[in-house]
Amino acid sequence: QVQLVESGGGLVQSGGSLTLSCQFPASGSLFTIYALGALGWYRQAPGKQRELVATMTTSRHTQYLDSVKGRFAVSRDDAKNILYLQMNDLKPDDTAVYYCNFVPEGPSWGQGTQVTVSS
Repeated sequence: QVQLVESGGGLVQSGGSLTLSCQFPASGSLFTIYALGALGWYRQAPGKQRELVATMTTSRHTQYLDSVKGRFAVSRDDAKNILYLQMNDLKPDDTAVYYCNFVPEGPSWGQGTQVTVSS
C-alpha cells in the first residue's frame, strides 16, 4: 500500500495564501520510480466531483486548471519525497478538500487536507 499524507490546509480570508505539502512514502527508491511519471494535486468541493488542479510532469513542466492559473504553483523536493502546492490570492471557490496523487490517478488516496476560504 502507498500512504500519501497531505497537510497545510486551514481557514484563510479571501486573498490570503497557503502552502500545502504532500508526503510520499519514505522509500527513496520507490518514490524515484513513481516520480518518473507525473504528480498532481486534486480537490473536491461539497456536491462536486473531484478535479485535477495542478500537475508536474516528468520533465518538471507544470499544468494548471484554468481557474487557478497565475495563483497556484506546484513544486517538489525529490530528496524529501514531498510535493508542494503554493496557493496565492485564494478565493471562496477554492474551498475544498485537497489531495495529492499520481497523474493518472494511483489506486489509493490519502485523507486530504481541508482548505476553507472565507469572504
